[in-house]
Amino acid sequence: MKINVQSEIGALEAVLLHTPGAEVENMTPRMAQRALYSDILNLSIALREYEQIEGVLSKVAKIYQIKDLLLKVLEDKERKESLVGRICVTEQVTEYFDELMEMSPKELAKVLIEGIPARKNTLTSFLSDEFYALYPLYNFYFTRDSSVTIGNHVLICRMANKVRMRESLIMEAIYSGSGVFECDMINAHDFQPTNPDIFMEGGDIMIARDDILVIGNGVRSSTRGIDFLISRLCNSHSKGRKHIIVQQLPPAPESFIHLDMVFTILDRDKCMVFEPMIIRGHHYQTVQITIDNGKVTKIKNVNGILPALRRLGLDLEPIYCGGKDEWHQEREQWHSGSNLFAFAPGKVLCYGRNEMTLEEMQRHGFEVFTAWDVIEGRCNPDDYARCCIAIEGSELPRGGGGARCMTMPLRRKPVVW
Repeated sequence: MKINVQSEIGALEAVLLHTPGAEVENMTPRMAQRALYSDILNLSIALREYEQIEGVLSKVAKIYQIKDLLLKVLEDKERKESLVGRICVTEQVTEYFDELMEMSPKELAKVLIEGIPARKNTLTSFLSDEFYALYPLYNFYFTRDSSVTIGNHVLICRMANKVRMRESLIMEAIYSGSGVFECDMINAHDFQPTNPDIFMEGGDIMIARDDILVIGNGVRSSTRGIDFLISRLCNSHSKGRKHIIVQQLPPAPESFIHLDMVFTILDRDKCMVFEPMIIRGHHYQTVQITIDNGKVTKIKNVNGILPALRRLGLDLEPIYCGGKDEWHQEREQWHSGSNLFAFAPGKVLCYGRNEMTLEEMQRHGFEVFTAWDVIEGRCNPDDYARCCIAIEGSELPRGGGGARCMTMPLRRKPVVW
């Protein structure tokens, strides 16, 4: 399948998912902060919630599962050896290489995601407090972060935290070695691999239009990481004019980890915003970069994402996460109220727990119904100009993300602007 994504809202044709498994329960409260979680998850409830995401998306697009694609990679001996070797070197567990290579592809795919306990057979391991040699990939169901589709390119991200680095190594192996996708790859791991200042994650990268990227600069995407991405895009898109809008993000609270936790695009003329960060005045800079025929020609400060987009002909009306009340805004942003996923223009997935946000969307012309209404055939999104499909969200938000975080589009139809 040829990968191609030119917007945040084009009708979805294919998407990459990872249904959470035992890895999210292979964690104690003591490990939650290290795993970048705000709490531990109950897997059985999380799976019922995730079933709703998968059920809705299966009605509109082809779904690819990471574990199935990883299995295809591991069935090739050379690719298996390459991936296991990179993981063992990166995570400093080369003594486990032979053991991992002896596993069947199916067993190894499971271990690379769910983790492997440490052997206590050396002084170092015996005295260590570490329970796992390879830690479980607790965050892997947030498939948005480790790779990003930009046009017909896939960016393999260098994650900000070492605990997530294996995710991007697996994604690199899938795109290059599963035999399923046709795409060009931009691999951030190949550029200055020892430079710790170069990192970026997909939650910070948005395709507002085929000629406009909006990127968050915060704790998960560094200025050097963004510079790397821009330089590679300049090399691969040498004709015409492109625009990059970079929004600085505060380091706290932890719910501000990515741009898509405070801003997402819903339709040709609508967006969801966390008003204190996107609308209200603050001291965090918004920078616009202009690229002409593959060269950066201008960098300047602008007065916010929305005014900058408006000047480029993309006029988005903001819908406030949590409504107009500051108390509700803060509460619902914490539970990913700004993190919505558009599977077509004006048709979005979100958490049903954010009731004030849903009411605000209704005031802006969105019909609201539940994921089960769609899955069981009581409602059809095609019958509505704009709709918001609410998934239950008591467990999944504890991992620190919403519907956009959990979906990695592989192919979308073009948008008629």
